[in-house]
Amino acid sequence: MASCLKSQKQVILLLVSVLLAYGVSELQAARSPPTNQPYRTAYHFQPRKNWINDPNGPMLYKGVYHLFYQYNPNGVIWGPPVWGHSTSKDLVNWVPQPLTMEPEMAANINGSWSGSATILPGNKPAILFTGLDPKYEQVQVLAYPKDTSDPNLKEWFLAPQNPVMFPTPQNQINATSFRDPTTAWRLPDGVWRLLIGSKRGQRGLSLLFRSRDFVHWVQAKHPLYSDKLSGMWECPDFFPVYANGDQMGVDTSIIGSHVKHVLKNSLDITKHDIYTIGDYNIKKDAYTPDIGYMNDSSLRYDYGKYYASKTFFNDAKKERILLGWANESSSVEDDIKKGWSGIHTIPRKIWLDKLGKQLIQWPIANIEKLRQNPVNIFRKVLKKGSQIEVSGITAAQADAEISFKIKDLKNVEKFDASWTSPQLLCSKKGASVKGGLGPFGLLTLASKGLEEYTAVFFRIFKAYDNKFVVLMCSDQSRSSLNPTNDKTTYGTFVDVNPIREGLSLRVLIDHSVVESFGAKGKNVITARVYPTLAINEKAHLYVFNRGTSNVEITGLTAWSMKKANIA
Repeated sequence: MASCLKSQKQVILLLVSVLLAYGVSELQAARSPPTNQPYRTAYHFQPRKNWINDPNGPMLYKGVYHLFYQYNPNGVIWGPPVWGHSTSKDLVNWVPQPLTMEPEMAANINGSWSGSATILPGNKPAILFTGLDPKYEQVQVLAYPKDTSDPNLKEWFLAPQNPVMFPTPQNQINATSFRDPTTAWRLPDGVWRLLIGSKRGQRGLSLLFRSRDFVHWVQAKHPLYSDKLSGMWECPDFFPVYANGDQMGVDTSIIGSHVKHVLKNSLDITKHDIYTIGDYNIKKDAYTPDIGYMNDSSLRYDYGKYYASKTFFNDAKKERILLGWANESSSVEDDIKKGWSGIHTIPRKIWLDKLGKQLIQWPIANIEKLRQNPVNIFRKVLKKGSQIEVSGITAAQADAEISFKIKDLKNVEKFDASWTSPQLLCSKKGASVKGGLGPFGLLTLASKGLEEYTAVFFRIFKAYDNKFVVLMCSDQSRSSLNPTNDKTTYGTFVDVNPIREGLSLRVLIDHSVVESFGAKGKNVITARVYPTLAINEKAHLYVFNRGTSNVEITGLTAWSMKKANIA
């Protein structure tokens, strides 16, 4: 559960303030979103109205994909959640199902927070999630489907043994920081294992629990892994990936020398999803990362607006699929006017790169079925200080892929070793700041006069050791004329040799979201933006180069995107 509030007192104060400030208008907005919706997405998942956050319990069951999610049925700000539920045949088009995990017993009387699904022997699904009990303590709740013959799993019930894991004076678990159980895995000893996020002081913890029957759980003596000064670890995830760069995914219970393990946590103090790659010692039930620690210096799934992610193994296609939440960057007042808040990013296939250094992410192949009316540009020099419009597409609802070749190196800028933060560097050297090699890339959701645009671009530097440093930025500083939006600029360093490998960029543009994949999925940045001029048919897409060196467009293809069926 992406913690939005730190205590029950804060919950009460916030609810009172919201009711006083917005009164009946908030409730009306929750019931009836306005018909004019320039920021509502066309092919990203979101319910028709109200607040959404963490993806929960994704799974494939009897040929049907299931997505549960944190949902406030009563308004567009966070409130005590239930689980929304939608189903799909392709992870693109979704059918809503009845709400579930509603308050049913003491274990979840004050809310049903995040959790995960596990397929038990006999193809029987089970869900474990965090509930808030009458004392507002965080406990773990077990749920089963009422009818396993129903592929849509419309109805669920809570096991009578609940809660199945809970804080006690003996285990000294922090009752306000004990949440978000993972998908369980079972080793050859026949014992199920799972992780729950927690903290002790400011030490983040992945608490390990074991069970033989999935009902009676025992806490391990030691956490699977912990790290000091990293704060609360929300929404943990632990899964294997092939060690040789094979793009196929593997089941969560697979072990062996042919796989590495990924431990991911959502850091509550920074709202970043970070991960490490390492080894899982099954004899000691301990995880050791290859490099670094589980803190904000770790690798990230996404360097933009992205949190509370969760993966699942898609057995039908043998893929590991990543789902994530992209919160709004608009004001609460604007969210209330829209009648909704929050979306999910496009599902991503993930795998370990051949060098074993990082995960690669790429939009699932089914999203390409929405592409239509392609526009192409090949072998064109993008001269310094120039821009080219990509015409003939619906620029507010598009998918674009572009690749660049770098030849002219005479004006490459020197890299300062003190530039350790790519986000700060992107803020300092935004899209409007001329450079040597860059900035070059795409101006998305741009108005005709460029009063508004969201720029996604590269800059290339040369370090003291003559190695190239590639900076990838998503610059929201001019994304909207609305002064109340959060226009944070995001950035990341990309581990690529731009001369030998070239540079590539793919952007998924969908009215109020721009998902950018750099260097064939090595680095990803998601931005939420709300232009006032560049909306619907008034949006434009440009390729630009504001550097003092020419670059070559080796290929560009852009597509208009059809609307997905998301009721």
